[in-house]
Amino acid sequence: MASKMNTLEDLFMDLLKDLYSAEKQLVKALPKMAKAAQASDLRQAFQEHLAQTEGQVERLDQIFTDLEGSPRGKKCVAMEGLIEEGNEIMQANAEPDVMDAGLIAAAQKVEHYEIASYGTARTWAQQLGHDRAARLLQETLDEEGEANKKLTQIAESHVNMEAQ
Repeated sequence: MASKMNTLEDLFMDLLKDLYSAEKQLVKALPKMAKAAQASDLRQAFQEHLAQTEGQVERLDQIFTDLEGSPRGKKCVAMEGLIEEGNEIMQANAEPDVMDAGLIAAAQKVEHYEIASYGTARTWAQQLGHDRAARLLQETLDEEGEANKKLTQIAESHVNMEAQ
């Protein structure tokens, strides 16, 4: 059953639940992506982002505690679809370098989704006067941006050339 949306606060809490679900799904998906990656720097980037993602879940838990809300009750269908795209790449009979290029593309779609969502959540938190939540969301937003830059760097430094 859909929750009632009367205020920006309602929308904000709904977005936080969506992000919580997204991050929990990502915690399960990243080890598979790391295992499927051939390039050691790509594998390491996925492993590092897994550790970051676990920290991002903890930040969301902290926000829910502060705001006396629950992270439960919503499934992020966008993340489910993005992870499914990654699974399709991993199941394809692809050359290892081509697989890495595809994994980077899938991971960057995830990062861009998260950057858009965390940016919105941070802005709403600021507007609603949830200063600590806004700071925590900004920390995660910064990490997502860095992860995206690192993926671009790996792609442009060697993976895309090797996949050609």
